[in-house]
Amino acid sequence: MHRSAGDQPSKDRETVEARSVAPGRTTRRAMLAGLAGAAAVTAQWAGPQAVAAPARPAPPSEAPVSLTLLGTNGGPPPLAARYGISSALVVNGRTYVVDCGRGAVSQYMRAGLSMPSLTGIFLTHLHADHVVDYYAFPLLSAGASGEAGFRTPIDVYGPGPAGIPSTVATAPGPVPGTAEMTELAARAYAASPSFFMSEHTGSDPTALLRVHDVLPPASTGASATDTAPRMLPFTVMEDDDVKVTAVLVPHGAVFPAYAYRFDTDHGSVVFSGDTSPTPNLVALARHADVLVHEALYPDGLAGLGLPQEMIDHILATHTDVADLGRIAAEADVRTLVATHLSPGDPAAVPEATWRRLLRNSARRAGFSGRTVLGADLLHLPVEPGAGGRKSRTYPAR
Repeated sequence: MHRSAGDQPSKDRETVEARSVAPGRTTRRAMLAGLAGAAAVTAQWAGPQAVAAPARPAPPSEAPVSLTLLGTNGGPPPLAARYGISSALVVNGRTYVVDCGRGAVSQYMRAGLSMPSLTGIFLTHLHADHVVDYYAFPLLSAGASGEAGFRTPIDVYGPGPAGIPSTVATAPGPVPGTAEMTELAARAYAASPSFFMSEHTGSDPTALLRVHDVLPPASTGASATDTAPRMLPFTVMEDDDVKVTAVLVPHGAVFPAYAYRFDTDHGSVVFSGDTSPTPNLVALARHADVLVHEALYPDGLAGLGLPQEMIDHILATHTDVADLGRIAAEADVRTLVATHLSPGDPAAVPEATWRRLLRNSARRAGFSGRTVLGADLLHLPVEPGAGGRKSRTYPAR
């Protein structure tokens, strides 16, 4: 796997600040061969329209690219009915996890995914509901054997430091980015691997990670007071299987917060992360095969007992499900998947209501693609087919 920097553990941190690229669906082999005007990926979405979570893990897909929703709950409060937000994208047998919400490790195993296949972790932002299970991946693998853990170091990509002071009394200093967060987690959990290693029954979790702080290109002018100015996607990483690009998205005080796009020879998948509506996401998702987007139902917040300031925050920093059809239509994606459902409790918003809302949103916007309501452990293969788009390129704006 091609690395963005030297193969070093997290203590040798790297900052990714890559060049901007024009939005488009370019084939990986064409890019690697240096061909000008790379052709767009031709793919046919083969995922089912059914949205209920399977009673048992789906068998591993034979498709070169497949998506599994590990958890679909929006927000930090834990639920019995849904796991925390996390997704897994398998590309040619390599697994990339996007966000690590509550229960991500358990759901990864329940989904039938191979732990040794884990190749990378991408964090959209550092809110607790997106990172709480992150360090559990290396910490538990370091004390595991066989298929229960991974032994080849993986790359982790997440927001760099925000450059703003912490307001937590017990954590003075600047708010940490992904690399420093990892170092602090390693120190906090040092007892367990130390005891195991003293008995020669474990390994150092930090040796399993190569952590990269991702910062936006300086040319964007982004800052903690202008968190998501209009911008072109920029490259985060690239190897023989996948190219990952990103844009900044607005999510209240959070900075940086990213949406990620994965382009492969067999399809393209975009993850919105947490965001209010933004043209940056439309640019990133242009002509993607799959857009995995967060969804908020404002009326569902009533009766939850939330203080008004919390309701105002949620409304200002997330995307109403009513807007998803318009976003999918503007980006001209083939399939829209709603996840990070808020409220995620079926007692507050039944699945039938979510389906109706998503269907109505698509109809009002004239979105003719497939719509899928996310559910924990929902498995969707992406397969190329004759019904795909004609090859095309998209110039920078």
